[in-house]
Amino acid sequence: MDRYDEEAKQRSAAVAEVAARLRSRGITVTGAEGPEELADLLSAVERFEKAVEVHGGDLMVDDLKSAQPDDRHFVVPRRAHGEAVRTYISRIDAATAGLRTHPRQTD
Repeated sequence: MDRYDEEAKQRSAAVAEVAARLRSRGITVTGAEGPEELADLLSAVERFEKAVEVHGGDLMVDDLKSAQPDDRHFVVPRRAHGEAVRTYISRIDAATAGLRTHPRQTD
């Protein structure tokens, strides 16, 4: 039983870490999401952030917690109340794809 308890603790810690990473970015996490959903959501957010960086965006300014982002296109979409994770991921992926046609920022 101890081995299973340890594995469960490790999984729980991993889920808590992913949820904390999402929350630190301003992403709403309800606690009802499954481990795979959280991992997929984090991956979608990271893809979006990478696209922002490629286009010259500043993730310190262009985030959900910023009152005045430099470019609203560089802010990950906000999760709607009650929105399913898969639907939210699809919206993030669409926003990421939209950055392909968005003008690059120059310093």
